Amino acid sequence: MRRSYQAILAAALTFTSLPALAEHTCPENNDYLQRDLAKAMIRELVAEGGDEARIRQVLGSAQCQPKILESIARPAEKTHTWATYQKIFLQESRVQKAVEFSREHADTLARAEQTYGVPREIILAIIGVETRYGQHMGTYRVVDALATLGFDYPPRASFFRKQLKALFELEQKAHIDADAITGSYAGAMGYGQFIPTSYQAYAVDFDNDGITDLVNNPVDAIGSVANYFHEHRWQPGQHVAARARVEGNGYQPLAKKGYKPSFTLDRAGQAGVTAISCQGSGVTSEYCFDLPGDTRVALLDLEGLQGTEFWLATDNFYVITRYNHSRLYAMAVLQLSRDIAAALESPQ
Repeated sequence: MRRSYQAILAAALTFTSLPALAEHTCPENNDYLQRDLAKAMIRELVAEGGDEARIRQVLGSAQCQPKILESIARPAEKTHTWATYQKIFLQESRVQKAVEFSREHADTLARAEQTYGVPREIILAIIGVETRYGQHMGTYRVVDALATLGFDYPPRASFFRKQLKALFELEQKAHIDADAITGSYAGAMGYGQFIPTSYQAYAVDFDNDGITDLVNNPVDAIGSVANYFHEHRWQPGQHVAARARVEGNGYQPLAKKGYKPSFTLDRAGQAGVTAISCQGSGVTSEYCFDLPGDTRVALLDLEGLQGTEFWLATDNFYVITRYNHSRLYAMAVLQLSRDIAAALESPQ
């Protein structure tokens, strides 16, 4: 079974007691072709040149999956801490897989870094967190996932119907078999777990073979992850985050502002928050910085394995959260990327 980062977290604490999700169960009548919203989507796709018989064939085969409804109803960040993420993602075995994948695709990673300005270790960390370098891409049929969420999960139904529509569009343009392709419970696909609209917007044919394939082609996947970060304004050479020291309680209002940088380092200093300096601090440079006082940052307080951690995060940290809207996810990617970079730089 493909264990995306969400699925791993859901399984990590199986002892967690969950409330009944009666409002998110599958209906007895599971024929999606009879749904008015499905009929409207089919009309739209046909008007855009889609093959009606094929669309009806695939959508008619879709089955509502109760496990998908259960999974999406329990967001990982609300049930887990940074300590959980540390145990799951900062593993030596994952770092070693990254080194192996990097050796196999060294030229592609170098070209992606040169083309898009995104460090190879960040690209590797994303693919490592998402699918463990292609080992676990998912076993849910994507059409089942998107139909389940698009028609039987009201809180985000319109979003997932949009993804379902995009899946049918991708079948024509990206050589995807909409009836067979598998992915995560949220309908994400391939090495980097792109949802269909992200596939449409950010996937690139990085080996120029005429097919943009994120499921079977790691070259396209590497280029596409890099392009995603580039399009979300990754700033080459900018630090991502630094550990911080906190004095007093003035930091609390800043910590409540979220992970999008919204105040300056000078403002943080006035509240008793300072980034650990790289000069003579004894801290590895990956987790310290000396930046101008007008640099925009966000303050994170995370419950890690060693207790509460404070971090000052830059715009590049926010860019990581555009891939997945979780500060814990972004921190896992950051720290895994630093472990990968260290492993790649160490003599063999």
